[in-house]
Amino acid sequence: MNKQKRVAAIHDISCVGRCSLTVALPILSAAGFDTSVLPTAILSTHTGGFEGFTYRDLTEDIKPISDHWQSLNLHFDALYSGFLGSFEQIDLVADLFDTFRSNDTLVMVDPVMADNGVLYSIYSPEMARGMTKLCAKADIIVPNLTEAAFLLDEDYIGENYSQEYIETTLKKLSSLGSKMVVLSGVTFEKDKLGAAAFNSETGKISYSFNDKIDGYFHGTGDVFGSALLSALLNNFPLEEATQIAVDYTHMCISLTQKAELEKRYGVCFEKAIPYLIKKLGLYTDQVTIKSENF
Repeated sequence: MNKQKRVAAIHDISCVGRCSLTVALPILSAAGFDTSVLPTAILSTHTGGFEGFTYRDLTEDIKPISDHWQSLNLHFDALYSGFLGSFEQIDLVADLFDTFRSNDTLVMVDPVMADNGVLYSIYSPEMARGMTKLCAKADIIVPNLTEAAFLLDEDYIGENYSQEYIETTLKKLSSLGSKMVVLSGVTFEKDKLGAAAFNSETGKISYSFNDKIDGYFHGTGDVFGSALLSALLNNFPLEEATQIAVDYTHMCISLTQKAELEKRYGVCFEKAIPYLIKKLGLYTDQVTIKSENF
């Protein structure tokens, strides 16, 4: 019997606003993967651009869900964590990684906790420091520049950095324990934006860029991470997977900009999904999908 690849996405649910699970689930599913979800919190809206949002911490639900999954002898080809709802969840998710990881499981941690030099409102410095424990268990981590600074307990230097700083930061982040690091939000030219990737097993550092579109767009980190994981699970090497994620994120932003949509609701990644599927090489013609995911 053929087996479809299965991913466990461990993120929050924002009921309004395209981010976290409402982004990860459709993107990973469209890329051909059986995607299971474990919500870490439920918010009425995401936290960017909205006030008065409700927040429910789901810490107490994580272990019972994990225990039930274990009783079913579930196997996951990838474990993908993002925003965590409490300090206690760091240990719970770390234990979940230990429980479900096998030799062929890819563990990806997106340490979603900060941007533009500032921690998100419900995060504490203690929680930011604790995130290093989870990163140590990952095969790949995907921080932005602000999150990298918090993980390394360094000052955030904004955009005043050199290529040497980026490459030193990549290696420092890898020393936390992950084999691969993708650092998002990297730019060396005013009209280009993208990511830097480091594979500690090969020692190779690569860069992926596309045209920069001015403005701040919510949820793009989740779009980027989900597209990156989709490419990696479709057997693209890190360098190519990173470029696919950069290009797809750029397409999502471009479509949102052209449609003049209200930015606080996130980017219209849905309209760009056919572009991602084409980049992943899943369509052999208009109707047939390749079977590499099975």
